[in-house]
Amino acid sequence: MIPVKTGQDHIASLRDGRDVYIHGERVTDVTSHKAFRNSVNSAAALYDFQSQPDKIDTMTFSSPDTGRRVNRCWQLPESCAELVDRRRALEAWAELHFGFMGRSPDHVASCIGGMFMAVEPTSSSTRRRTAQSLLTNRPIQTWRRRSSTRMRRASP
Repeated sequence: MIPVKTGQDHIASLRDGRDVYIHGERVTDVTSHKAFRNSVNSAAALYDFQSQPDKIDTMTFSSPDTGRRVNRCWQLPESCAELVDRRRALEAWAELHFGFMGRSPDHVASCIGGMFMAVEPTSSSTRRRTAQSLLTNRPIQTWRRRSSTRMRRASP
C-alpha cells in the first residue's frame, strides 16, 4: 500500500527551493524561519494525525486515479454517506486546532472541489479536464503583495 502523507512528508515538500520573501528578504527555508515554522509545524501535525493507523480510514480515501490514500478533503462525494464521511474528516481536523487555523489544507481543496462539482456534465471537456487536473495535482496558489491595493500571483 502506498503510504499516507505524514507531517515529515509535508515538511519535506516545502523544502523545494521555492521563492518566499518576507519584508523584502528571501526566506531560504520556510520550515525553520521564525515567521513560518510554527504554521508549518501546525499543518504537519494535521498530516501526522491523518497518518495514524486508527485514523487512516476516517481521514483518507483511496484515490480513484492513483490508488493512493489521500485526505478526504479532496474527495468528491457521490453519495450521502461519502459526504458524511468527508464532513467527519474535516471536523476531526478542525477539532485539532479548534477552528483557529486560518486556511488549513482543507480550505483550498474544498474550494476547488466545489468548483469542479459545479461544472455541468455538458460543459466543455477542456474545462472538466482542467478541473480534474487541479484536483489530482492539488496545487496551492500563492499570492504576493505588490502594493497596498494590488495583488499578483507569485511565480511557481
